[in-house]
Amino acid sequence: MIVGILLAAGRGTRFGAHKLLHPLADGTPMAVAALRNLAQGVDRVIAVVRPDDSELIRILSQEPAHILSCPNAELGMGASLACGVRSAPEADAWLIALADMPFVHPAVIAALSAELQAGAPLAAPTYQDQRGHPVGFGRAFYPELVALGGEHGARHLLDQHAAQLRLIAVAEPGILRDIDTPEDLP
Repeated sequence: MIVGILLAAGRGTRFGAHKLLHPLADGTPMAVAALRNLAQGVDRVIAVVRPDDSELIRILSQEPAHILSCPNAELGMGASLACGVRSAPEADAWLIALADMPFVHPAVIAALSAELQAGAPLAAPTYQDQRGHPVGFGRAFYPELVALGGEHGARHLLDQHAAQLRLIAVAEPGILRDIDTPEDLP
């Protein structure tokens, strides 16, 4: 079973407003678009949110996902990621996606899931030789993932275990499009 973990607990202060609720060109809130794309390629989705983000919780609760209120989300991305993975110890692998990356095509998610199902210990997409998101972690990484904390995510795990990382070249620039400011939107 591949579990998608949507990290949606950040504050997004550089955006100037609640960026995860910001509507995209088609009117869909950013986090909802990211969740829907993720849901198309995994067996189950867990959206990790801050406990005080009632509007995001309300909107995401209408989608096909388990909403997980992470009590220590304020500590940073590593804490949120650990919280999400800890809530799905039965998974064979976890695909970690970011809620502020709504342009990751579902085909990319399906390709990463297929790599994980085929036994890849780690999997990530690349576009024009740049590694992007989401990133997949096999079951063997559970202890290291649940031990994460603070501001830093799991990038150091990818660096430490680079020999185990399966890179999948894709033709989708959305794997690199992190929305930090309104100027990042089309």
